Amino acid sequence: MRLSSINRREFLVRSAAALAGATAAPAATPKRTATDLVPLGNTGLKLSRLGMGTGSNGGRIQFELGQEAFNCLVREAFDRGITYFDCAKSYRTLPWIADAIAPLPREKVFLLTKIGGRPENPAAVIDELLATYRTDYIDCLLVHCQVTNTWLDDQKRLMDAIDEAIAKKKVRSKGVSCHSLPALKPAAESPWVQVNLVRINPQSRHIDGPDMKVGGSGTDIAPVLEQIRVMRRNGHGVIGMKIIGNGDFRDPADREKSIRFAMSLSEVDAITIGFKSVAEIDEAIERMNRALSSG
Repeated sequence: MRLSSINRREFLVRSAAALAGATAAPAATPKRTATDLVPLGNTGLKLSRLGMGTGSNGGRIQFELGQEAFNCLVREAFDRGITYFDCAKSYRTLPWIADAIAPLPREKVFLLTKIGGRPENPAAVIDELLATYRTDYIDCLLVHCQVTNTWLDDQKRLMDAIDEAIAKKKVRSKGVSCHSLPALKPAAESPWVQVNLVRINPQSRHIDGPDMKVGGSGTDIAPVLEQIRVMRRNGHGVIGMKIIGNGDFRDPADREKSIRFAMSLSEVDAITIGFKSVAEIDEAIERMNRALSSG
C-alpha cells in the first residue's frame, strides 16, 4: 500500500473524529438580558424584553417631568436598548410620544397603544392615534382596561375596526389589557386575541381579582398564572405589567422579588415598567439581567 493512501485515510479518520466531537459538544447558551429582542407570542413580531411605560397613574408621573425631560427619558431608554414603549389614548403623555420618538428609527421602535371605552367611530379613533403619533402604523393595538366577562361581545365594534386596520396595515398586532379575572379568562381563550397585557407580581398588589370593576384588585396571583398558561398554550403573546406594584414597591427588596418572579415565568415574553428617571431604568435593567443570568 502506498504511503499517500495511508496518509489520506488517516486524514479522513481524524477529520471525521474531529467533526463528531464538534457535533457532540453542547452549544453555548446565549446570555439573556433585559434588552434582548424577543418574540411576542405567535405574532411574528419582536420587542425588547423590558418596555418603558408612559402611563403611570394615568401618565401623571411622567407628565410631571415636563415634555423636554420626558423626551430625554424616552431617548435614554432607547439608547440602553429598550425599544418597546407602552402608550394609551387615555394617558396624559399621549401628545408627547411623537416628539419623543421622532429622532429614533421607526423600524426599531415597538409602539404599543390602547383604546378604551366604546367609541362610536373606532376607525376614526385609530386614524387619530396614527396622526397623533405621526406614524403610518401601530405595532400593537389593545382594547384597554376590560373588566367584564362579556367584553368580547361588548367591544365587537372596536375589535372589528382593529381587524380592518390590520387589513390596511395600519396595525400589526392586536389584543387586550384586562383588569379583572372575569375579563382575563375569556381573553386567554379568545382566538381574536394575539397579545395580553397582564398584571403580574408575587406580592399580589393591583392584580386581577374577582371584582368586575376598574380599580379592583385580587389577593392571589395563582389564578392569574393559570390564565397566562392558557394564553401561552393558545399562542398568545404575554406582557407583564404592574411589576412594581403600581409604584408601591419602594423597598428595593420588593422590586428585586417582583422582577425575579416575572423573569422566572416562561410564559411572559416581556414586561413594562413606568419609569420617571434614568436611575430607575438602570436599576430595572440590572435587576433583570441578574435574574436572567441566574435563572
